[in-house]
Amino acid sequence: MIRSLVKALHADRNARFWFCQVVGWSGYSVGTFLTITLVDGDVSWIHVGHIAMSAALGVLATWPMRSIYQYTFQSSVELRLFVAAISVIVFSATWTVLRIRVFAWLVNEPPLWAEANYWYFGSLFVFLSWTVLYYGINYYEMLTAEHQMLLEEAAAKRGEQMLRLQAEAEAHVAQIRMLHYQLTPHFLFNTLNAINAMVRLGEVEQAQEMIQLLGDFLRHALKQDSVESVTLDEEIESLMLYLNIERVRFEDRLRLQFDLDPASLEARIPALLLQPIIENAMKYAISESEDGGTLFLASRIDAGRLLLEAADTGPGYESEQSEEGRGIGLRNVKERLQTLYGDRHEFKLSENKPTGLKVSISLPLQFTHREMVPGESAEDLELAQA
Repeated sequence: MIRSLVKALHADRNARFWFCQVVGWSGYSVGTFLTITLVDGDVSWIHVGHIAMSAALGVLATWPMRSIYQYTFQSSVELRLFVAAISVIVFSATWTVLRIRVFAWLVNEPPLWAEANYWYFGSLFVFLSWTVLYYGINYYEMLTAEHQMLLEEAAAKRGEQMLRLQAEAEAHVAQIRMLHYQLTPHFLFNTLNAINAMVRLGEVEQAQEMIQLLGDFLRHALKQDSVESVTLDEEIESLMLYLNIERVRFEDRLRLQFDLDPASLEARIPALLLQPIIENAMKYAISESEDGGTLFLASRIDAGRLLLEAADTGPGYESEQSEEGRGIGLRNVKERLQTLYGDRHEFKLSENKPTGLKVSISLPLQFTHREMVPGESAEDLELAQA
């Protein structure tokens, strides 16, 4: 029942006012009764009746005061103080006159106007206290409402911010995975075409070997996530699964030269970063040349950064740099690095002398074994390992 009353009072401003009126004037009645008892020692029913009627008259007198205060509540401070002062003076005088006349009626004697000043000062105290409580309660409610509104607005902004960050993170991951998934069908298409050609030419053993190698590669690739970081050593292992397939296709036409700094093998890079670069080199340096070509891959650590270089002996920088020749491989690597690292990476295409294309990548050095979480930048990952 108490909970229901509190809920009703919280929801209804008018109910709160009358509840405070009843409690406040009841408190006035009890306090006055106890004061008279202590002073006079004996209280008659006349005094009790006078106290009750004074409280009732106080309720009636403060009702119009509330309307006046409500009307001027949004006015200037000076006007509110002036209105409150006049209201306290006028209504205190009115209440004093009514109380004296009620007491005279109860005792059947003439009004005690000689004691009016004493009664009036008591009335001023009561109505001034009522005014202070009225404004105090109303200002408290107003500030509480404003505070609640600010909290709700802040919560709404935090909610919107969280939703925006979540959407950005999801878009971030989706973009990375989209770039990654664009690569896999391209590689599968080329490999399946090669297997089909081997079968047509009767090279059954080679076709079977390539199918086996393709299965190994796909099992490994399915375990990788494009938003996961791996060590360079793991990336090379994955790359070799791809190159083993290409070796079946091109045999001696494919030559490899690796210059990998052992200290760099534990550095972490985005998974499947090197394959599209090597696949691009396979397309221009190996498959289109009767004599094949050589693929170079080097890694080293310099000034707190991981430096990767991949080069080929293909037709040259100008041919592979063209929009048509570049294909989606190198473009996707560039976009993926931009998404993950922003301006904290370098991706450069240059001529590999005497001929061919060189791809140079510079990344922040990372040795942490924690995976990149969705929406996390390379800078965040660096700070986590510091």
